[in-house]
Amino acid sequence: MKKVILSVFLLLSVLVACSSGSGSDSIAIDDVIDKFNEEGLEAEDVTEMTKDDYGMAPMKAEEAKRFLIPSLGEDSGGRIFSYDNQKDLNEMKEYYDSLGEESAMFFSWTADHENILIQINGELSEEKYEEYKAALESM
Repeated sequence: MKKVILSVFLLLSVLVACSSGSGSDSIAIDDVIDKFNEEGLEAEDVTEMTKDDYGMAPMKAEEAKRFLIPSLGEDSGGRIFSYDNQKDLNEMKEYYDSLGEESAMFFSWTADHENILIQINGELSEEKYEEYKAALESM
């Protein structure tokens, strides 16, 4: 009986250790916004995304927020998505990347790191986009 109890205890310990470790790599959207601001990058008027903000895009993000980049003009900026699985993140990244391939009018910058995907208005210069991407990747 002691062996059974010990085996169950060891099994539960392993399961708890595995499940608690899976969330440790997650990056919070608010931490990404804070990082952008720390790096001197514009990320203002942050709001939760609604179904209307998604448009035709898949709504599979665990959390999603919009932010504005005032230097790009009124209502221009980007989006930050948090995912609990890589498949959904890749699907959304492919969605935005394929839009840009279909028409220059729909081009936007995308970058991902860990559980986070960013999508930024294509009017942003490539040089400035690289700064946002580097900030994300440094997390």
